[in-house]
Amino acid sequence: MRFLCVLGLVVVSIVEIGPIPITPILLIWIVVFRPIWFYQFVNKIYGKEDS
Repeated sequence: MRFLCVLGLVVVSIVEIGPIPITPILLIWIVVFRPIWFYQFVNKIYGKEDS
């Protein structure tokens, strides 16, 4: 799981070099749509059980 996070950050960092800001667009999408995978990911990081 940690490897996938690092890999994702590397990909975003490489894409971020271009003229289009990817990180703010991704964060806005996460805030607006609140995908379940993000909620589960945060719970897994902080060690909380799904409820």
